[in-house]
Amino acid sequence: MTKILACIDTSPYANSVCDLTAWAAHRLPSSVEVLHVVQRKSAVQERHDRTGAIGLGVKSDLLEDLTRIEEAQGKLAIEAGRVLLDTAAERLRATGIHDLTLAHRHGGVVETILEREEECDLLVMGNRGASAEFAIAHLGSKIERVIRASKKPILIAPSDIGDIKKVILAYDGGTSAKRALELMASSPLFENLELHVVFVGEDNEQHRIMLANAHQHISESGHSLTTSILHGSPEPVIAELMDSTDDTMLMMGAYGHSPLRNLIVGSTTTSLIRMVAKPILLIR
Repeated sequence: MTKILACIDTSPYANSVCDLTAWAAHRLPSSVEVLHVVQRKSAVQERHDRTGAIGLGVKSDLLEDLTRIEEAQGKLAIEAGRVLLDTAAERLRATGIHDLTLAHRHGGVVETILEREEECDLLVMGNRGASAEFAIAHLGSKIERVIRASKKPILIAPSDIGDIKKVILAYDGGTSAKRALELMASSPLFENLELHVVFVGEDNEQHRIMLANAHQHISESGHSLTTSILHGSPEPVIAELMDSTDDTMLMMGAYGHSPLRNLIVGSTTTSLIRMVAKPILLIR
C-alpha cells in the first residue's frame, strides 16, 4: 500500500491540500501522514532589534522581555499546530480516509519534509506557503526548495481543487517527462480520467513521431489518449490551456535543467506553478 505525505501550514491552502490528498488517497489507495512543522523564530530578529545603542541595564531588561515573548510565541505556535492537525484529520476522515497519522515536528521546514518523504510515495503541498497573502505572484522559497530536492512525485494544490476529470501532460520527450508518461500509463491515479498529452513547439515530423510513440505507450496500457502540438512558448501556452479547461490537472516533469541555468534564464516549472491555478503533479 502506498503512503501520501500531506504537508500543511497556517496558509489558506491547508484545506485544499487535505482535499487533494483525499482525492489521491482514494484512487491509489493510500494511507496518509499529515505533517506540520513548527519552525523556531526569534522574537529579537522578528522585531528588527535596535538595542545596541541603549544602556546596558535597559538592554538586558528588554532582551529578557523579548525572550519571554519568544517563549510565549513558541507555545502558541505549538498549540496552533495541534489545532491545525486536528482540523485536517477531521476533514480527511469526513471523506472516508481513516488510515491516517498526524506528525507534529519542530525544526527546518524543508529538511523535515525531505526526511519524512523517505517513507512516502507522494507529497502534497500548497501552491503557496504561510506567507501566501504577501506573495501572490511568487513561489515560496521553501516550496521551491522542496520541489528541487525531493525525489518523489509532488502534487501542488491550488486554493480551490474542484473536480478532476482530465489530466494534461506537458510533454517534451525529456527524462522527467518520460517518467511522467510511464506513471500515467501504470498508476491507478489516472483510471477513468480523460488523458491528453500536449507538446508546445514546432509542428514537425520529429515531434509528431514523439507524440505518436507516447500515444502508443499509453494505449498499450489500456488507456485512451489524445495528443496535440501547440505553437508558442511553453509557459503562456500551457497556462492559457489550463485556464480555459475546466476540471483539469496539469502533469509535467520538474526542473529539467541545471539549477545554474535556471538562475540565469528562469524555469518553466517555477513559472507554471506560479501561473496555473489548477492542481499540478510534478515528476522528477
